[in-house]
Amino acid sequence: MAAPSALNVDMLSGQDVPATRVELTISCRNLLDMDTFSKSDPLCVMFTQEVGQKSFREFGRTEVIWNNLNPKFVKKFVIDYFFEEKQILKFELYDVDSKSPDLSKHDYLGHAVCTLGEIMGSRGCKFTKFLSGPAKDSGSITIKGEELSDCRDLITLQFKGDKLDKKDFIGKSDPFLVFHRCNEDLSYTICHKTEYIKKTLKPRWKSFNIMLRTLCNADKHRTIKVECFDWNRNGSHSLIGTFETSVSELAKGPGQSNVYPLIHSKKQAKKKGYRDSGLITLMSCKIEPQFTFLDYIRGGCQLAFTVAIDFTASNGDPRQPTSLHYVNPYQPNAYLRALRAVGEVIQDYDHDKLFPALGFGARLPPTRQVQHEFFLNGDPADPMCVGIEGVVAAYQQALVTVELYGPTLFAPIINHVARFANAKQDGSEYFILLIITDGCICDMANTKEAIVNAAQLPMSIIIVGVGKEDFSNMEELDGDEVRVSSRGRFAERDIVQFVPFREFEGEGNRILSQARLAKEVLYEIPDQITSYMRSKNIVPGNPPSPSLTSYQSFRN
Repeated sequence: MAAPSALNVDMLSGQDVPATRVELTISCRNLLDMDTFSKSDPLCVMFTQEVGQKSFREFGRTEVIWNNLNPKFVKKFVIDYFFEEKQILKFELYDVDSKSPDLSKHDYLGHAVCTLGEIMGSRGCKFTKFLSGPAKDSGSITIKGEELSDCRDLITLQFKGDKLDKKDFIGKSDPFLVFHRCNEDLSYTICHKTEYIKKTLKPRWKSFNIMLRTLCNADKHRTIKVECFDWNRNGSHSLIGTFETSVSELAKGPGQSNVYPLIHSKKQAKKKGYRDSGLITLMSCKIEPQFTFLDYIRGGCQLAFTVAIDFTASNGDPRQPTSLHYVNPYQPNAYLRALRAVGEVIQDYDHDKLFPALGFGARLPPTRQVQHEFFLNGDPADPMCVGIEGVVAAYQQALVTVELYGPTLFAPIINHVARFANAKQDGSEYFILLIITDGCICDMANTKEAIVNAAQLPMSIIIVGVGKEDFSNMEELDGDEVRVSSRGRFAERDIVQFVPFREFEGEGNRILSQARLAKEVLYEIPDQITSYMRSKNIVPGNPPSPSLTSYQSFRN
């Protein structure tokens, strides 16, 4: 199917990013023997739990392995993986006694419940758990996760044009390139466009990156069609000409074989002596593997998660129901809900489950001096809490021992965590700082400087705003529209994600709202991790595994 001679650039803005697909391989050890004259004939069934639901839905079944208490199933489970979601899975084992698809007709051997994050966050993405079943010792299950991807090579290309046809009545042309991938049915799919350059017949486009699977379905010999258009404001762009190439040809690099005449077929048919409508020349081509978030996790990178909680007086007296820190035995406050939503996802990627928890903006006994980076657990030398519930307990204890005060300063907390990130730039750890605050920041200039400095380090910052304050300053720190800058320096990477908690309040299903919050604030983390690794030319491997994580040497 031929592509149209004119194209609306707007249709190319934005692409849907597919979920990562992972393959789960199941094996078991020491299953119960339910048969009298032989061993069990095990079958594994995987169930998924929808967000906000308590019930499980069957996802798939393995084959039956006959007469075996240590089965290694051949059939895999392939599932979409989302880092930002807590994906709960259940695996049930049965001894098959008949051909009936009804599981109640077979002997139950045991089950295990875990998250997909626990599997992918385990060392080597290999997770083992004892089965809960009809006997005290019902055996164990091992789930091995592996990311599915046929090709993850990234190609970087740059082109220039020369002697292009003049298409505008007044002036020259505003040229841009459009790349089309050839499909197996010989139709074409748009896969990339360059920027347009105004008023020139000798454009030099910026270099661009594109995944090889997007450009040519990972087939380096497959045809790529490139069209050059003159941009028009009304969207009726005028075709200058077309050429065809392939990745195998582009990979030869700059040279005569990668200088392409643009051909306009209608002009060619009408005009005698027509040669071309200009030349497009390849300036550079580089192909390199594109590593993913899971590649780095599988290679040994751990996520070091730190919590920082706002204890300034603007939150209100914790003893009063109107306070943002009020501890209601029947309904957790916004601080607790935000902490659990993010922490329960992150903890699957931290092997020792020890988390430093900090507070800021409070007076501490016995001196009553204001502290902007104190340890919630009250230990002056070690802020570590065991699991997210340990952080919750430390937070609730701090509420009855400290005096809420002020002002609200972020820079000390950011710089505190940045010191540890600075010592771990080898890819072995990546630091995630969660700041939960009621909003009114008092050190904006210092905070911007701290963020610009931290953007060079293996570190991301999540800010959850609670309450009804004006969070416009936080939106500025987020940097999605304009990159954060300080004293003329711009942050190398976008490392801040801000979310106002009120957008997730008022929903009837608290579990669902908590899951939505986690998804929103964690969505950018995988890309932030891979962007750091790329910036430092770190490839996945087996980085040194310290006997203690950085924060276990955490001191004043």
